[in-house]
Amino acid sequence: MATSTLEALSTVNHWINGASVDTGSGRTGTVWNPATGEQHAQVNFAGVAEVDAAVAAAKAAFPAWRATSLSRRAEVMFKLHALIVENRDQLAQIISTENGKTLSDAAGEIARGLENIEFACGVPQMLKGAYSEQASTGVDVYQIRQPLGVVAGITPFNFPAMVPLWMLGNAIACGNTFVLKPSEKVPGASMFLAQLAAQAGVPKGVLNVVNGDRVAVDRLLEHPDVKALSFVGSTPIARHIYETGTKNGKRVQALGGAKNHMLVLPDADVNMAADAAVSAAYGAAGERCMAISVVVAVGNVADPLIAAITERIGKIKVGPGNEKSSEMGPLISKEHRDRVASYLDHAKNEGATIHVDGRKDAAMKSNGFFLGASLLDNVKPGTKCYTDEIFGPVLSVVRMKTYNEALKLINDNPFGNGTAIFTQNGGAARQFQFDVEIGMVGINVPVPVPVAYYSFGGWKSSLFGDLHMYGPEGVQFYTRSKVVTSRWPDPASSKVDLGFPQTR
Repeated sequence: MATSTLEALSTVNHWINGASVDTGSGRTGTVWNPATGEQHAQVNFAGVAEVDAAVAAAKAAFPAWRATSLSRRAEVMFKLHALIVENRDQLAQIISTENGKTLSDAAGEIARGLENIEFACGVPQMLKGAYSEQASTGVDVYQIRQPLGVVAGITPFNFPAMVPLWMLGNAIACGNTFVLKPSEKVPGASMFLAQLAAQAGVPKGVLNVVNGDRVAVDRLLEHPDVKALSFVGSTPIARHIYETGTKNGKRVQALGGAKNHMLVLPDADVNMAADAAVSAAYGAAGERCMAISVVVAVGNVADPLIAAITERIGKIKVGPGNEKSSEMGPLISKEHRDRVASYLDHAKNEGATIHVDGRKDAAMKSNGFFLGASLLDNVKPGTKCYTDEIFGPVLSVVRMKTYNEALKLINDNPFGNGTAIFTQNGGAARQFQFDVEIGMVGINVPVPVPVAYYSFGGWKSSLFGDLHMYGPEGVQFYTRSKVVTSRWPDPASSKVDLGFPQTR
């Protein structure tokens, strides 16, 4: 059974070769509404057959799409951008319903995703090669960039639209065909985007979506026709994706977890730093790989900063994401909510001070997967609350005496995704950006996610692979270079030369 209409999402199928396709695996999963604790939809899980069908459709579509002119590909990206803008309210509603985040946060996610489609609209500029005339007498050398073929993306639950848009825009605009495996917890946004892409003129087979679990992931990792794979998720899975994919001869970029530190120096504007810490720690219920999870307070700034953060936490309205008054929604599942809440018990046992206990928030009494904002003080390096990526609305404060001690703490952390410094001293900020061993740095900016014409990615255990996500490095990831050496000799003077090519 297949249809190409924007279907109701009570049952979520797959998008293969331009149509919604039912599953043959017989396996399904539940899509929850985190705000109510009730089932929102059922998602059909792909087996090996469905993944193979999606890859086959992508492989069949590749020759014609690769041969499509750059101007036509850009035109399709412009149309996709316009359709996403036109349907952004409906897309935000899907995200809020399945993920739990507020409608305003969902709208912000869509806006940042749209930046990547805007970047992809300029792919003719990005794919310009290089040309060297007369590299040797009568010889020209030039470099061109060509698509890889069938590429795949595996995306997380916390950004159901933005992360797929990080990948599919550049991949398709560069001439590849794409197979997307979104999180089975939030399949609706990817299906909606696939249908918008079809309306924009993306040919059948160029963009495919397979929903499911590890069965689908493992098949994509081993499938010989998948040439490259992009992933965003936790560090253990990112490491597995990278090692398995590269072992099978694929190009892989796998973004892992984070433990992002916000360094606050004694001269910082306390109110500005407190606003930043609250928005960066509790936005999207802390379910962001770029969330600030540790504030490193240097010297005497700790007490006034904690007081200011505590005051602001008391004003956060926790509730269903589709209610305009809500500033923070639920977590993705009951199991995840309970796991995050358990860190508060660990904190107490490990000697930390619980300044604000999110388990006491009124929203916890509902059937949804809510947890209020929590604030921990006197957290010690090496404890569970400090070491683990909690991925929820729990902010830890670590007190340090000096800048050098704080810098060492940040650099010694195995993660290297994002960091921020809050100070009014330009020299200190510049020294920090020079010293810190982190991939993305904010100066008085708490969540330094790069704009789409730069690239996103961390260092150390936050990234497996050589190239970051989206932007210029995204174009580089989804293409490979070919160097051509050309000579058109005068036939009258043509002769055979068996020697090694020389330029002098």
